[in-house]
Amino acid sequence: MIGTPLSAHATKVMLLGSGELGKEVIIALQRLGVEVIAVDRYANAPGQQVAHHAYTIDMTDAQALKSLVAQVQPDFIVPEIEALNTQALADIEAAGVTVVPTVRAVQLTMNREGIRRLAAEELGLPTSPYAFARSEAELQAAIDNGIGYPCFIKPTMSSSGKGQSRITSAAEVSAAWAYAASAGRVNQGVVIVEGQIDFDYEITLLTVRAKNADGVIKTHFCAPIGHVQKQGDYVESWQPQAMHPQALHNAQDIAKQVTDALGGLGLFGVELFVKGEQVWFSEVSPRPHDTGMVTLCTQRLNEFELHARAILGLPVDVQQREIGASAVIYGGVDAGALEYHGLEAALTVPNSDIRLFGKPEAFVRRRMGVALSTAPSVEQARAQAQQAAALVVPKAAV
Repeated sequence: MIGTPLSAHATKVMLLGSGELGKEVIIALQRLGVEVIAVDRYANAPGQQVAHHAYTIDMTDAQALKSLVAQVQPDFIVPEIEALNTQALADIEAAGVTVVPTVRAVQLTMNREGIRRLAAEELGLPTSPYAFARSEAELQAAIDNGIGYPCFIKPTMSSSGKGQSRITSAAEVSAAWAYAASAGRVNQGVVIVEGQIDFDYEITLLTVRAKNADGVIKTHFCAPIGHVQKQGDYVESWQPQAMHPQALHNAQDIAKQVTDALGGLGLFGVELFVKGEQVWFSEVSPRPHDTGMVTLCTQRLNEFELHARAILGLPVDVQQREIGASAVIYGGVDAGALEYHGLEAALTVPNSDIRLFGKPEAFVRRRMGVALSTAPSVEQARAQAQQAAALVVPKAAV
């Protein structure tokens, strides 16, 4: 049952974090008649621009978070970012508010230490070699005692590639430690070091835990998404990624084990490394994934619509309709606001579309939009998406 928005009978969903992914979730929820509350750490975030209500608070502040929940009284809370006070969320969940998918899942996945230990040590899933370090000396010792070079240094809590480095020698350890320790969210000073494994490609396997028409929770998999990352941040993605049938089976098995262990309802972005038939677990997000923006042009229900339906206990449909690709549009400049030029040219690229996120402030490497394109082949879709993205020229507003 879903009530009427802005009435005493409304079904209320509060998003904690309202960036470009949250914005699309809000739009999907509103189309189902849900009253949506968008919360973010800065004003006029993309999701706040389309929600019924918008609030700006420090979501790591337990009292601020609890006070807002008590004021709004949502039926569901949907965390969309990592910078949250999870103990406050646990108290809120214990008081009867549904946290999506669960507080435990949020706590584990926002911390690379928690999710890696769950996957590798509790579930016994294949992962890259890893260690955790709480000082530069511990980091160097972990590398020297088995991880080796090349390796990746990452904060245990961060997003969109922040604080991540790939290093190839001891001369780079100090700078990588400082970058990772300073860029981590919430618990600064703990890093994970991962050994490089030999893989052919990476995928995101969007995995949905949703109720069917009989109210039974089932696991569904979207077609695998291939992607390119630079400095830990995605720059393009495409669907489907061609895979050996056994590799796809192994990927789905790993994704199901991880998401079953996390529990709850919703869409999960499971990141995996693949070589031939072999698959390694990398990370998982309990929410729509940035690489999954390609589903805006490829699937009957995009990842945001799937998440919205699953949250509300509704049946889902993961069928892919078209082959497609996405390419990121970066700010290119540090500016308080942007003007976007070249949209006329970009929208002449065949079977392509542009989504601008409406972020109020730009940085050189901040995602400000995405180009989407469909085609008879992945190669053509990627070329079209890249072409359309390149034609959009952000400039500082004057």
